[in-house]
Amino acid sequence: MRFADLLAHPGVVENFRPGSKFGMLAFHGGSLERATDQIASAVADRSGASLYTVRQPDDLRWHLPSSEVDPAASPALSAFLTHVDVAIAVHGYGRAGMFTTLMAGGSNRALAATVASTLRPSLSFADTTYEIVDDLDRIPIELRGLHPDNPVNRVRHRGVQLELPPRVRGLGPFWDNAEPETGFSPHTEGLITGLVEAVADWCETHHP
Repeated sequence: MRFADLLAHPGVVENFRPGSKFGMLAFHGGSLERATDQIASAVADRSGASLYTVRQPDDLRWHLPSSEVDPAASPALSAFLTHVDVAIAVHGYGRAGMFTTLMAGGSNRALAATVASTLRPSLSFADTTYEIVDDLDRIPIELRGLHPDNPVNRVRHRGVQLELPPRVRGLGPFWDNAEPETGFSPHTEGLITGLVEAVADWCETHHP
């Protein structure tokens, strides 16, 4: 399967919305890495960042490695990569013993440090202690997001691959007995708030 095949599949929705020179991506969204496209969209809405998402329908779960998400197959992705200078790609993962661990990979290590420093206070909750890892040596190799063909590393100043466990995305048994709420869970709101702050801090300092 190629990226072009995924985009052509019925029910798959691709979205590019130009904004600032800072970009938010989530190309494993929808049913695959759930809530990632919603989180990226919310950050872009609140920060003015550019946005690129791919959302899979409920009856589809096709996983393409990030290095195979090819801009040659997508005028929208190509336009996004040309438009932005730096980016954060939002991903989801789940591993035993790592349900409260967020990982900031990708080739722009200065941005990774900014993301980690803003997320730590915004993800401080009485019921959960999150760990935000930006030391590449502590991130599993397959989750580091360093491949040069990864879209987040194709932008001018490269970017951060942010791996999110289910809990911070508002998913999983932790939330089974939570009171029904509209919108995002409190933890996801904290995540979005921190990412919006990271975008603002980076843009103020680097003027992307």
